[in-house]
Amino acid sequence: MDLGVLRRWWPVAAVTLLLAVGALAAGHSAIGASRIPPAADTIPYVPDYPSAEAAPSITVEPRDAGPPTSGGIPGWLVTAAIVVLAAAVLAAVGYVLWTVVGGALRRATRALPAQRGRRTAEGTAREVVAALDAGLVDLDDRSTDPRTAVIACWVRLEEAAHDAGVPRHAGDTPTDLVSRLLRGDSAAGVPAIASADVLDGFAHVYREARYATHTVDERMRDQARAALRRLRSELTTVATGEVLP
Repeated sequence: MDLGVLRRWWPVAAVTLLLAVGALAAGHSAIGASRIPPAADTIPYVPDYPSAEAAPSITVEPRDAGPPTSGGIPGWLVTAAIVVLAAAVLAAVGYVLWTVVGGALRRATRALPAQRGRRTAEGTAREVVAALDAGLVDLDDRSTDPRTAVIACWVRLEEAAHDAGVPRHAGDTPTDLVSRLLRGDSAAGVPAIASADVLDGFAHVYREARYATHTVDERMRDQARAALRRLRSELTTVATGEVLP
């Protein structure tokens, strides 16, 4: 259960519950009042004059002798209030359940691995060739720093590997992902598209451009360009449907 959703909605549930309790209490209570007769102290004073007739006595009704009168909330109003509050409680509970269950289903859907169709060597090779062509354009731009251009070319190959469905493992070195792209990954359904050593030249240039502290000069740019062209030549053979030797 999503605790964040519970923390967000528990005040609403608590208020709804309190309203329901208040409605029930109101339905079982009545406003009672007793008829209050006039008190003896409020009788006007009448002087006692001598008279031949016996003075009539005035009976004072005690306060608690009158019949009680009661006034209450109409039954239909109590019933309507209970129905409205019950509907509000059900709506609040339903919304909370819908939010929690919907969030759980969305998380479960995101957690499911995407089902990829088995890729063909020709299609994968064409995608990698497109990444190589973009990298060669960057290398041909003399206004770009050679170190930056070489690293950008390698990043394009990593993106191509990710798009092809090659998984990245926890212990991978910077070159393992692209190596599995070219040599194939049967577990991921990625076919082999290049020989084992065709990547070595460019991988060496990439490691030097990324980790070396010395200046990366135009010579390394030319080495990277030559290595990418060799790799592109082999991939073009696969992309056109020819069999690797």
